[in-house]
Amino acid sequence: MARVAIVKGLDPVDSTVKALEIVDACKTLPQDRPILVKPNYLNASHPSMGITTDGRVVEGVVKYLKLHGFNSIVIGEGSGFADTFEAFKVAGVDAVAEKWNVRLVDLNRDVFIEVEPRNPLALKRVKVARTALESAIISVPKLKPHRQAGVTLSIKNMMGVMTPKGSMHIHLHKNIADLASIVKPSVAVIDGVIAGEGHESAGNPVRMDLVIAGVDPVAVDAVGAAVMGIPVEEVKHLQYAEEKGLGTCRLDQIEIVGEPLDKVKRRFRRSILSKFLSQIG
Repeated sequence: MARVAIVKGLDPVDSTVKALEIVDACKTLPQDRPILVKPNYLNASHPSMGITTDGRVVEGVVKYLKLHGFNSIVIGEGSGFADTFEAFKVAGVDAVAEKWNVRLVDLNRDVFIEVEPRNPLALKRVKVARTALESAIISVPKLKPHRQAGVTLSIKNMMGVMTPKGSMHIHLHKNIADLASIVKPSVAVIDGVIAGEGHESAGNPVRMDLVIAGVDPVAVDAVGAAVMGIPVEEVKHLQYAEEKGLGTCRLDQIEIVGEPLDKVKRRFRRSILSKFLSQIG
């Protein structure tokens, strides 16, 4: 069974380290490749708005990696609606990089390589940042729903490593699963410290004080959806990802450790068209 940790606490750095220790994340990460820590900076809003990844969760990931002897670490993102370095600064990630001596990379300015997914559902070819292709990836999204994709968690977060991002929105669910087959995260860490409800950029914060982590990104996203009260049946890209062998989205095949799901879940408000749009593609 896939194993997913839910940790609740007031110190996001400590909660992140604890969650990664519980799932033995270091055992899935290679020592001979760079590690790309990939947060979600859709825009440059402060993480307290419930849209962008909390810099303290990013710091927890970096601290965990350093504690386990990983030194080739990059924090990279390609923002969709902001200057990436401005988003890093607002979230405090520039300070994290300086404190822990890791590189910051704007993936929008990286070298892009055209890749063809194997056995694609819809995505025939895609341009992916070289840094992502050459690294083991830790995806660090925000806990929030999405108008078209149902949720925007660790699998969908990989859209930040490709270009042009707008090309993904036709057959979105199939494209997300195809992209994940190229750049599947080795580890997923969901920032649920201050989550967001409504939709991906609504700015409706919900304080949850949670970190959700595991080495099966599909399972982590399924648990994240469940925490928000969103049935996995409404998140088609997770079902496609399971069909492609990228992980499991069935809760009865996921061992949840730490906080019980029933204790932390909450039904998130969603935009009125979310359920309809999430079934398209």
